[in-house]
Amino acid sequence: MSDITSRTSNNLPGPLADRLNHPGYPHSSRYDARWTIDNQMGPNALWLLEWLAPSLGLDTLPPGARVLDLGCGKAMTSVFLAREYDVQVTAADLWIEPGKNARRVAEAGVADRVLPVYAEAHQLPFGDESFDAIVSIDAYQYFGTNDLYLPSLTRLLKPGGRIGVVMPALREEPDGLEPPEHLKPFWDPQFWAFHSADWWRRQWTRSGAVTVEAADWLPDGWRDWLLWSEACAEESTEEFMAAMARDQVELMNADQGRSLGFVRVVGRRT
Repeated sequence: MSDITSRTSNNLPGPLADRLNHPGYPHSSRYDARWTIDNQMGPNALWLLEWLAPSLGLDTLPPGARVLDLGCGKAMTSVFLAREYDVQVTAADLWIEPGKNARRVAEAGVADRVLPVYAEAHQLPFGDESFDAIVSIDAYQYFGTNDLYLPSLTRLLKPGGRIGVVMPALREEPDGLEPPEHLKPFWDPQFWAFHSADWWRRQWTRSGAVTVEAADWLPDGWRDWLLWSEACAEESTEEFMAAMARDQVELMNADQGRSLGFVRVVGRRT
């Protein structure tokens, strides 16, 4: 076993591991807390993927099924998919070099099951019906709000295949043109890509590309977001990531779950 895969057993106790040992995410809690923080790019992607997994039916996929991990970041979710579900993962990202992800994947002991590629979400270099499932964690909001996007993506799914995404979201759509009053001091224009579960259900249903099987809100997801951000603010070794985490701590404390959290959406190709 490689160093990372031996450390991802999380057998060694410690303050950080204890702090991030989340009872709601038992599989994720087996992964080394330091490894997850060093490879994070936002909210805890392993927690969010573990929440998505039952609705997406990942445990029903046969060994070796092909999964596209779209917007995989530093490939943590790709490693998790390969290790937990024994699937073949295409780890696609625009921001992280495939070579760097290839090294992380090899260190995690799953180089035979994860293929990192460079890809822009609107120009995916894959053939029709290439994948049994598509996963996107904390990324879909950056490219998927266009009404025409989902049909162009689901052509990559085999008939009956599922797509599942989790992303930051709003509990309800704001009225008018202004953000919620209590969030105005913290509002970033990118937050307009955050939408409610009902908004996503309607958009996916209208596309005709999928039958929507789930579109729901993560109860107390903001608490997970705050817990994770506090840990990253204190423990991240990259100043940029630590600063981003500090901003998210401020945001979550200001909101207290009134508006912000996470949405899960799952659709089956029609």
